[in-house]
Amino acid sequence: MARQKGIIKLKGTIGDITFYKTKDGHLAREKGGVDANRIANDPAFQRTRENGSEFGRAGKAGKTLRTALRTLLLNSADSRMVGRLTQSMVKVIQADLVNERGLRNVIDGEAELLVGFEFNIGGKLGTTLFAPFIGAIDRVAGEITVDLASFIPANMIAAPSGTTHFKIISAGAEIDFEAEVFVTTNSETAILPWDMTPTVAINHLNAVTPNSTKPLFLALGVEFYQEVNGRMYPLKNGSYNPLALVQVSGL
Repeated sequence: MARQKGIIKLKGTIGDITFYKTKDGHLAREKGGVDANRIANDPAFQRTRENGSEFGRAGKAGKTLRTALRTLLLNSADSRMVGRLTQSMVKVIQADLVNERGLRNVIDGEAELLVGFEFNIGGKLGTTLFAPFIGAIDRVAGEITVDLASFIPANMIAAPSGTTHFKIISAGAEIDFEAEVFVTTNSETAILPWDMTPTVAINHLNAVTPNSTKPLFLALGVEFYQEVNGRMYPLKNGSYNPLALVQVSGL
């Protein structure tokens, strides 16, 4: 892969060179590759087929998780989140000690490896929310909760320039990765002033199916606002809003 320079940027194929545009700029690469039929049938590419199968499974699992959290992600995701989540799902699948390579999956893997996953690199929860919180997953009761004691927003939330208000958001998700279905409940506070006034205690309860046998997830985030003439506007279209997985319970 080579980067195109100069005033004129090419797109398309000339000879054996393909020119194309990506988020990283205008690039060029040489045509080539192995025939698809050979990859599908040649024993020499057995590992390639196995890796491809698991990568595809990771992509589907990531999509299901993203869809389950879609309401929160609309304002809390960076442009490379999909790829980063897929890579994390690959690690979950590779932790499967039950199935053979190529057949490993999220269910038999280690979903807990997703704890700490940040959906927005531009605004991480770990460097934004400093107020102590307690996240918990009660599988028997089907309750996914997060609790924050009273705190002073200006001291405990590192807000971007222009912030006047914020709110705390959370979601509890029960996900069936095999059937690609889910149960999700969201919670949020009112829009609160970002100042030296202590908040009340915050308690979110996100209900899912009691005694579920599926992986359970707790996501926690912050949304920032700017008040202008009495109206609240999402700050920078949500580009600084953090959201992360803070609790995960696999099987």
